[in-house]
Amino acid sequence: MANRRLAPAAEQPQDFAFTPENADWARGQIAKYPEGRQASAVIPLLWKAQEQNGGWLPQKAIEAVADELGMPHIRVLEVATFYTMFALEPVGRFWIQVCGTVPCDCCGAKELKASLHERLGPSGKVTADGNFSWLEVECLGACCNAPMVQINQDYYEDLTPESLNKLMDDLAAGRPVKVGSQIGRVSSEPKDAVNTLTDESLFDGSRVGAWRKRFEQTEGADQGGESVKKDEAASTEARVKDETKPARPSAGRANESNAVDAPAERASAGQTPVKPEDEAQARDAKAAPSQDPAVVEDKVLRTEPPQHPATVGAGDDVPEGENPEARADAAGTRPKGLDTPRDDRPDDLTKIKGIGPINQRRLNDLGVWHYDQVAAWSPPEVAWVSAYLAFPGRIDRENWVGQASDLAGSRG
Repeated sequence: MANRRLAPAAEQPQDFAFTPENADWARGQIAKYPEGRQASAVIPLLWKAQEQNGGWLPQKAIEAVADELGMPHIRVLEVATFYTMFALEPVGRFWIQVCGTVPCDCCGAKELKASLHERLGPSGKVTADGNFSWLEVECLGACCNAPMVQINQDYYEDLTPESLNKLMDDLAAGRPVKVGSQIGRVSSEPKDAVNTLTDESLFDGSRVGAWRKRFEQTEGADQGGESVKKDEAASTEARVKDETKPARPSAGRANESNAVDAPAERASAGQTPVKPEDEAQARDAKAAPSQDPAVVEDKVLRTEPPQHPATVGAGDDVPEGENPEARADAAGTRPKGLDTPRDDRPDDLTKIKGIGPINQRRLNDLGVWHYDQVAAWSPPEVAWVSAYLAFPGRIDRENWVGQASDLAGSRG
């Protein structure tokens, strides 16, 4: 990077003032910011001053911008010397800024800088004909098409020393030039053949797990190759056999399976044979839960539409053998309930965020039917219900009491 210093005094103009047109423009920029925040317009005003002064920023222009914004001169100087978009010395008619950060450096920026130095001389100096000057700058944000340069306001990408020299020849001669990629790339598309969306393997599923296949092949080659591939093939064959093998009945269902499906084996083992009619009844009993939806009514009602996770509490399914009321009694005080809803018109508790249909039924079982009941819960009662539903802290976090109070008020 070049030093960020002001031009020598001999090159500095004695004064600077915005043209009437640019002064109006500057006032419009300042008006965009609230009172006391006018300093936020410093960058656009410096940019306009640089543009008016032929592409570089003299000291008097920096001071004029500071006075316009009511800022100390040193504060505006700090901005101007920080950003390489501001040229602090006279520049050529075509000011070339070369990106020298990592992506461009890896892709050929070194060669571009060497070519510019050979043709134009040291950075920061204007050529004798006044046409060119150049400077190395930090990232210009076109890494995908590196290496690149910015000339005045435009980007020129995918450069080589040859294409950059031709570009400068055309600019100096006044011939039209192509802005952007010099090899025809559009935006950040691949450098070579553009077949990203025409590759059938992207859609036929053959790419699934491709990275793992490549990794395994590389790993196999590193470890000696053939033996690793054989081990992988054997492992795959064993896995396929295991997956296609008939499932063995679990230990907890072994007697049931034998009683229904294998009466002959029971007889051969000295056990009492099962009559055909008993066997049919046993089969019907096994099929009943999946055929009769009423059987599921005592549990979670699986015929009910699925709920959003936010409306289902951790206590919707109580572990078998656990008494939720005993757990709740140890945590707080049970709220008073009603035997039936008032006027046989229960409130829709699911309007309280965090209560789904299942938890509404569980609250109804506790005699909680109305918004005002929930709104009247004391902290010990909140603790009891939280423990009963098995999600401590959620009632306070979602503010059920406050929600219920609002709903009761709007209804009344």
